[in-house]
Amino acid sequence: MRRILSMLSDIRAEQLKLYGQQSRISEAQDMFAFLDRGLNGIRDQDLEWGMTTRLSEVMTSGDFAYAIQEFVARSMRPAYQRKRFNFEPFVSIETVPNFMTVTRYQKQQGLQDLELVGAKGEARAGYVADAVKREYRVYRWAKQWDFSMECLINDDLGYFNDQSRLMGEAARRSLEKFISRMYTNAISIARLAGALYSTTGRLTTARISAARMAFNQRTDAAGEPINAALKYIVHHSGLVDTVATIQRSTLVPELATNATNVVAGTFTAIEDPYITGAAPNLPWWAFTDYRTDIVPLILARRAGMPGPMLIRKKSDQETFATFVGGGAPLSPQMGDFATGNVVVKVEDHWGTYTDANEGNLYDFRGAYYSSGTAP
Repeated sequence: MRRILSMLSDIRAEQLKLYGQQSRISEAQDMFAFLDRGLNGIRDQDLEWGMTTRLSEVMTSGDFAYAIQEFVARSMRPAYQRKRFNFEPFVSIETVPNFMTVTRYQKQQGLQDLELVGAKGEARAGYVADAVKREYRVYRWAKQWDFSMECLINDDLGYFNDQSRLMGEAARRSLEKFISRMYTNAISIARLAGALYSTTGRLTTARISAARMAFNQRTDAAGEPINAALKYIVHHSGLVDTVATIQRSTLVPELATNATNVVAGTFTAIEDPYITGAAPNLPWWAFTDYRTDIVPLILARRAGMPGPMLIRKKSDQETFATFVGGGAPLSPQMGDFATGNVVVKVEDHWGTYTDANEGNLYDFRGAYYSSGTAP
């Protein structure tokens, strides 16, 4: 019977892999392990779970019903799945060596045009504009949690084993909010004042077209045309259907005519769940592609820290066999000497460009903003 249970466990694991339910494999294995313990004569009270009923070798349908009910009574389901903000496509990520400020120089214009020189004339001297100095650095971002040693040992649901994933999600969520604030803060928005950099209109096909034309008119510091194309629309969560309608409509969805929708398929929409606003006044932004045009935003990460790091505090306890013998360190899961608490910390290192006049816009020519307050 135990051999059959082992085969059933393996079959169930393969089924879950096939259906993309890898997260439930451990749950299924716990279920079969519970049945196996019953057949092997191991009582639940031996494991300090409080139950004394054991399964018989000759199992009946009632035994299976009891086993399943007992397991389901102890199982735990996640309450929700967190919404992610995939900012990587429109934010340039750069690595810096340490926590010191790094300096970058941004060339904002080329040289002057040539001038006509008459016979025996002398060419006039030109000048070279200085590059703009940009400085930024990374900072430490961290949070620690402590759990009692008893909770970790008594945890048969794997709740605390899942905390490492939740801590990683907390680090990612903190970074996502940081990225969102880079362009939603008041200084960055104020830098985009002017007809070619902002509007008050709600998200429509005509407004996206106007933003595209505004990008097409971008110039450098000397007033010369530069390459700048609208690539990304970053929008409030309440505009998901609006964006989908614009993207999928052959004709302009806001007009009762046969006007062709020229913006469909020309941009990539990215939902930012941290943008605030009350319907119908929902803001949206447009950005260039930093790989080919202008770098509007930059995220600095420290070398060797491409993502969050999970750290567990070493126990300050050790065992000793005799009063004269040497001791041996205990597992970190035993916690500290005073309370038995197990301390865990998650840490990450990141930063960005900050300026009193520019906000966090590394180059404002690569951005466009709409408050969404006008019809």
